[in-house]
Amino acid sequence: MPWKPWSTREKIEVQQTVVLNEALLDITVLVPARNEGPYIQHTLSGIQSQGCEMAIIVIDDQSSDNTAEQAIRCGATVIPGVAPPAGWSGKLWALEQGLRAVKTPYTLLLDADIELAPGIVSALHQKARQENLALVSLMAEPPMLNFIERLLMPAFIFFFKLLYPFALANKPASRIAAAAGGCILVETQALRLAGAFSSLQDALIDDCTLAAHIKRAGLRTYLGLSRAARSHRGYPGLKPIWEMVARTAFTQLRYSITLLLICTLIMIAMFWAAPFACVIVPAQEIFLMCLLVWAAMFFTYLPTLTYYQRSPFWCLGLPVIGTLYLAMTWTSALRYWRGERASWKDRRYESKTNS
Repeated sequence: MPWKPWSTREKIEVQQTVVLNEALLDITVLVPARNEGPYIQHTLSGIQSQGCEMAIIVIDDQSSDNTAEQAIRCGATVIPGVAPPAGWSGKLWALEQGLRAVKTPYTLLLDADIELAPGIVSALHQKARQENLALVSLMAEPPMLNFIERLLMPAFIFFFKLLYPFALANKPASRIAAAAGGCILVETQALRLAGAFSSLQDALIDDCTLAAHIKRAGLRTYLGLSRAARSHRGYPGLKPIWEMVARTAFTQLRYSITLLLICTLIMIAMFWAAPFACVIVPAQEIFLMCLLVWAAMFFTYLPTLTYYQRSPFWCLGLPVIGTLYLAMTWTSALRYWRGERASWKDRRYESKTNS
């Protein structure tokens, strides 16, 4: 409660005072892209709407589609990526190749499926300079067009904020560090001081790992919500969301069975103990306790739903939502114990149980 991780007070939106078409000569944008043909054009259009003369570099990570051709047509500089060396994740190796071409004081790390509203890069730039921040990151608005996205994606943000309270992550003295890899503005010198991407080369949660390295170097970081950065990679069904969460869920628990069991007990206690208690022990005191638990669930999830302009009635789905996310976490753990640390973009990363 002291850090109120359920609140939406940490946010960066486009202010009317931000000057559009501002010259952003001291920023280079790095966009790692592997088979991002359906998304890259929207992403680059969003970057170009930010201002004048900002360098844009797309690292084509061995795409088999027309990602590179589309990027060139949009005016970006394209670096043909080579296969990652042993021990590197594909995204980080692509960024490492792109960083070699960066000459500006700031680097904007942007995923190929993130669309930026005009003026948001200027807002990030101003916040970094005014508050002496080495890293400023935005938690992009997730897609919420169909039923499964509306059910699960606001909760994805909610659970992330419970795991990494933004108030703690933004506090210099705190050991908690977090960032959202979809959109990160970072001082290039700080990035290199922290070991750049070679120090993260096998990290699957590379954004939070990068923020931790920046903070350990004695520099300040900031993570906030934003509706001015939006993911346009949709999830047509449950399976792609399941795969996205299962890719890193057990990694977030540091591959610890103890933390997995604690997480399981907490999720069951949060979402199922109250309704079952009402049925099993129909005493007045238990009933009042159950009402208190449901009220706590409702009022802690409500700020996230309100921020994303969703109906408060989605709060009633939290027991189902929590159960699905817990099942995704166990899927992640089972895959790790089978020897598969993660699988993404046709690349498989083996777990340490196989090494």
